[in-house]
Amino acid sequence: VQLQACGGGLVQAGGSLRLSCAASGRTFSVYAVGWFRHVPGKEREFVAAISWGGTMTYYTDSVKGRFTISRDGAKNTVHLQMNSLKPEDTAVYYCAEKTQYSGSYYQEESYDYWGQGTLVTVSS
Repeated sequence: VQLQACGGGLVQAGGSLRLSCAASGRTFSVYAVGWFRHVPGKEREFVAAISWGGTMTYYTDSVKGRFTISRDGAKNTVHLQMNSLKPEDTAVYYCAEKTQYSGSYYQEESYDYWGQGTLVTVSS
């Protein structure tokens, strides 16, 4: 499977961006899709996740109320709508697929396939 993340860019603080993650070549069931972000010098951080049926969503505390994860089943795509962006949201954002029931939504070790990342830069 290949995951293609896009939608990153440069935005001023308070602005919005919408990230998308499209999958291709999948031949198995997906349990959930998550977004993580990474800043050089820091560990990769969980941002949000959505169950494949779209009924359950999970967010890290720092983005609750600002970010919304959603799934477009027809297009096999997951979106991350990011509003009220802050400079501390600056990072490379990665999408990932979780194919097993076991494992935490919040931990990167639970995810089996990863996209290439898209850079989000928020200026102050």
